Amino acid sequence: MHYSRAHIWFVGPAVLLMFIILIFPILLAGGISFTNYNLGNSSFEWIGLENYEKMFSRKTYIKMIWATATYVLIVVPFSVVIGLCAAMLLNSLRFGADIYKTIFFLPVMATLLAMAIAWEFTLHPTMGLVNSFLANGCGGIREFILGFHWLPWVNSNESWYHIACENNNDFPFWLKDRGYAIWTVCFIGVWQAFGFNMVLYLAGLTSIPRELYHAAEMDGAKSTWEQFKLVTWPMLGPTTLFVITITTIRSFQVFDTIEVLTKGGPSKSTYVMMYAIFEKGIQQNLTAIAAAITVVFIIFVILLTFFQRYVIEKRVHY
Repeated sequence: MHYSRAHIWFVGPAVLLMFIILIFPILLAGGISFTNYNLGNSSFEWIGLENYEKMFSRKTYIKMIWATATYVLIVVPFSVVIGLCAAMLLNSLRFGADIYKTIFFLPVMATLLAMAIAWEFTLHPTMGLVNSFLANGCGGIREFILGFHWLPWVNSNESWYHIACENNNDFPFWLKDRGYAIWTVCFIGVWQAFGFNMVLYLAGLTSIPRELYHAAEMDGAKSTWEQFKLVTWPMLGPTTLFVITITTIRSFQVFDTIEVLTKGGPSKSTYVMMYAIFEKGIQQNLTAIAAAITVVFIIFVILLTFFQRYVIEKRVHY
């Protein structure tokens, strides 16, 4: 019996292209990571795991892993929760929903580089809108709310807001202060990501049959919370899994914001892995250590993807 091999001619080019563009660079980076090769050198030596030992022993690379983990662990849950809440609010609106969708989705449509520059001016310590807004609120309702004076255990005279007002409006340098920089960058990351998650959740909400809500109401689920717990959240399981996976990968890939706003500083507090790869590989021509960081970065993403795909997905109802 003669078997046609025509399928090889259809699949072969795609497989070859995938190997050249995706698989080969990863294998090449893995090989270079075991050498001392630097861009421009005519020779190199095999040094084994020395580059990886540097990564897990030197403070610079420990800060890199810490900054990356902090960014991912803050941006992913907050952007997912805010995106879900925004989607549910917009889904319940009868009028003006399209306007709010456009506003919330604007950070996704806009160029990240342009948005980062806008944030740089907004967060400027002397001319920025944020510190001007805070300075104009000294002694008023803004200080009461943002200074957490409404909390019973907070002394109003010792709050960060009151101290800044007393010190001639000495509000934080949001991008230049080591204690605030990573949290400021995380806030910008949440702002950039939640609009995309909102659109995905809106698509998921529109696919839920209305009959399920009617059935839940007949079974005694009268309140919005009960219907959300019994119908909406379980039916959004596949959407949530996809949203978490995509947001996690995109959070690991953060670069534009760091490059424009902090360049990994101050004191390496925002020194995420993608920026470290750029700095070591492009700016300093340290190709071997950049390749080692790339390999660790890929391993982190693959492990997280497999965990979400094969562990969390088992709890998802399709």
